[in-house]
Amino acid sequence: MTLRVRLTLWYGTALALVLAVFAVVLYAEMARELREQVDQSLESAAAAAVRSLEQTRQSPFSQFDDLAAQFPELAVVDKFFQFFSPSGAITIQSPHITKQDIPLSRVALEQALQGRSTYQSVRFADESPLRLITVPIKVAGTLVNIVQVGTSLQPVEEALHRLLLVLAVMMPVALALSLAAGWFLAGRALKPVEGITQAARRIAEGDLSQRLAVPAAADEIGTLVATFNDMISKLDASFQQVRRFSADASHELRTPLTVMKGETELALRRPRAVEDYQLVLESNLEEIDRLTRTVDELLFLSRADLGEVKMASLPVRLDELVRDVHKQASVLGQEHGAQVSLGPLASAAVLGDELRLRELLLNLVDNAVKYSKPGGRVEVSLAAEGGWARLAVSDQGIGIASEAQARIFDRFYRANEARAHAKQGTGLGLSICKWIAESHKGRIEVRSEPNRGSRFTVVLPLAIED
Repeated sequence: MTLRVRLTLWYGTALALVLAVFAVVLYAEMARELREQVDQSLESAAAAAVRSLEQTRQSPFSQFDDLAAQFPELAVVDKFFQFFSPSGAITIQSPHITKQDIPLSRVALEQALQGRSTYQSVRFADESPLRLITVPIKVAGTLVNIVQVGTSLQPVEEALHRLLLVLAVMMPVALALSLAAGWFLAGRALKPVEGITQAARRIAEGDLSQRLAVPAAADEIGTLVATFNDMISKLDASFQQVRRFSADASHELRTPLTVMKGETELALRRPRAVEDYQLVLESNLEEIDRLTRTVDELLFLSRADLGEVKMASLPVRLDELVRDVHKQASVLGQEHGAQVSLGPLASAAVLGDELRLRELLLNLVDNAVKYSKPGGRVEVSLAAEGGWARLAVSDQGIGIASEAQARIFDRFYRANEARAHAKQGTGLGLSICKWIAESHKGRIEVRSEPNRGSRFTVVLPLAIED
């Protein structure tokens, strides 16, 4: 069963229930209103009859026509009157009463003796139901007469029957029209879903360029379409990144293998001195170290993506960590002809894994030294402001082009200038740095200009002191 059919059926069921409740309430309210009108008219007629008896001096056994001649308000066609003695015997009766006498009921007589009026509904065989009101007339606290006024309920029943007929005809018609409208509106509302389905089929075939037109109305369907487009954009970007990653990884892994193969083939072409073989083995060992480092970093990032890398959450003094790293970085600077110095160091502590934070800082300093110009200067500084620690590594090296800054944290990505300046990089160091920073609920910021240097800033939340 399609969603359109289910929506239409749910809508039709709900509407049928609403119409049924409406019909029941309308019928009950109409019946109550009509009966109240009948009771009010009976009460008015009974009041007129009581006044006539109180004002007349005629004998209790006089004819009703004589009484009606003196009191015209009693000459009503749709009602009949009966006057009873205190014992319940009929004294006066209107001529247009029903085919058979209507005796005074025991309940009405008992209520009249107590001075209370009584409403009753009665039905005789082959006749319409009647509505009666019985009113006592007392003089000095003594019951002297009983007035009973009645009318047929046939007009009420006919009106209610017509109402039932109208409801029985109109409700199915209204329900059918509503179902047709619901079917049409459901189709209009679900039309974008059909577009999403078709686009999903094309995407499943490999076309990630598909996008849906976002409806002008900011409703649930519009939100769904916008979310779908956003999801496809992210998938497209992810697939592009995977393709770039595969190409870069292939290049990074193929280069040392090609070097090893070429040098080995060259060494085997003819007999050589032991020193030549030793040089080839040393070169191969360097390439193997590079491959091992690349594979280790790849395995680390893969485990990090799977959440298998455990991170400690202990207080770490960043200022002390920077001083320790500076000692190691000074040696690296001497090897590359760069000077590593300490800038302003604020006292700052964070919660995290000291080994991972040390790795992060060493990677940043190693990159700064590696891409510095001879005689360049690398500075490491630490500031604390607004609940954040800002660990900065600045250099005066080759810098990073603005179009490359958005991709330098991608795995295996290396700008052309970086490849030309330092051939030993793997393109994974900054990816690891970014993951470590984000694992500590922080981030890495970069500012750089070509040939003027770069500044990497690690922003980490300060530990809350007790």
